[in-house]
Amino acid sequence: MTVKDEIEDRLTAAFRPAVLEVVNESHLHAGHAGDDGSGASHFHITIRAEAFRDMSRLARHRAVQQALGDLNQRIHAIAMDIG
Repeated sequence: MTVKDEIEDRLTAAFRPAVLEVVNESHLHAGHAGDDGSGASHFHITIRAEAFRDMSRLARHRAVQQALGDLNQRIHAIAMDIG
């Protein structure tokens, strides 16, 4: 299972989103700081879920980070578009 698949599985289980798009952007950062050569270091997540409706922006980000759990240590950067 790829890191992208793990991200999708964890976020789907935690939030049952109406929209979930996980894009591996690691190739855009090849050779830069944080690129570990794995090809799975930088991701962009777009997620829309009812669970976020009454949360502040900060609470949404924290909820996603919590759902990702130990993956946070394996990923250098995650850009998020949460709603």
